[in-house]
Amino acid sequence: MHVRVDALGNPLRCILTGGQEHDITQAPGLIAGYESQYVIADKGYDARSFRQSILERSMTPVIPPRSNRKAPHEYDVHLYRERHLAECFINKMKQYRRVFSRFEKLDARYLAFLNFAGTLI
Repeated sequence: MHVRVDALGNPLRCILTGGQEHDITQAPGLIAGYESQYVIADKGYDARSFRQSILERSMTPVIPPRSNRKAPHEYDVHLYRERHLAECFINKMKQYRRVFSRFEKLDARYLAFLNFAGTLI
């Protein structure tokens, strides 16, 4: 599950993928259609192409560099601390039994319940 939240921790977009799929594959879909001043993401979203697409949209990437980068880039550590809002949203979602157990066999039904649970939070 990949989510985009606003500055208050309210969900804006939720994308459901398989467990083996890397975070960066869903990154363009998360930022498409939304304008913001900053994009705060974890190390899984640290890729040159994604950072470039953020900069082309006149947004500032706040993504810590991966440990294997040859030339680590700068990022705002204080602003990165606001990422806890997304983590708190995911934690609230996992409090619903149908979310963490995933009883639905079809992805569409599970995504529909994720959207429903997101509106309740």
